Amino acid sequence: MSQEKTQAPGNPWLAGLALLCSQLSLNVGAAIAKHLFGKVGVEGVTAYRVGISALVMLLIFRPWRTPLTLKQAINVAIYGSVIGLMNLLIYRSFSRIPMGIAVAIEVAGPLTVAVLASHRPRDFVAVCLAVAGLYFLLPIHGHVDQLDPVGVAYAAGAAVCWALYIIYGKRVSSMSGGQSVAWGMLAASMFIVPIGAYHAGQALLTPSFLLVGAAIAVMSSAIPYTLEMLSMRTLSSRTFSMFSSAAPALSALAGMAVLGEHLTVTQWSAIAAIVAASALTSLR
Repeated sequence: MSQEKTQAPGNPWLAGLALLCSQLSLNVGAAIAKHLFGKVGVEGVTAYRVGISALVMLLIFRPWRTPLTLKQAINVAIYGSVIGLMNLLIYRSFSRIPMGIAVAIEVAGPLTVAVLASHRPRDFVAVCLAVAGLYFLLPIHGHVDQLDPVGVAYAAGAAVCWALYIIYGKRVSSMSGGQSVAWGMLAASMFIVPIGAYHAGQALLTPSFLLVGAAIAVMSSAIPYTLEMLSMRTLSSRTFSMFSSAAPALSALAGMAVLGEHLTVTQWSAIAAIVAASALTSLR
């Protein structure tokens, strides 16, 4: 049976709207987070985002009321680890290259998931578009402003994590309510928060930083991951990836509006090509 026929019943339009709202919240939160990098470091901001989100999710959903099976616990542990590492890698990328470009590279993850889930001729066109877009973004030629290769590598690592997030997110999305998100964020916080505390030290306890960190956590993790989990219960992995394709454009707009990160025409064109590639793989 195809993947499209095994989805949980639900309104696909509402699921798509929830996913769009999650992307908007995520990118505005990420833009705000970048302002805090110089205060507590990338690791400290990641600790705020993951740690506070875990507390919020635990208080709201109280996942301990439904014990996990061994299989669920393994999937949740992997899902949470992927969330934590994805957050850390993409924030490190944001600290070195513009947000829109970082997310354009990162979206190669869900694009790969979509291509592997389908074998149609138009997917070849999508791959060509994505390759062309990445060519004009990556620091491999002199036609555009050179990007920090370390920042690009971090974004590529986040792309791998994003692909795994979709795969394991589907595996845990059948769990009741926000239980899977709560357990996942707890698993992520168990190794991300110690890293942040080690790097930032007592600065993490500064009240003003904590307040901003709480806002980042709610906007960048608590709201988006909950909305995405609700969407995953209705949408297939391929359709989920199609909606996620708007992420680079939304990130670029958030970076421009909040951070003043203005991209060149070539960079915007490259991002548009990657967005089109991601959407094309999921069109029926």
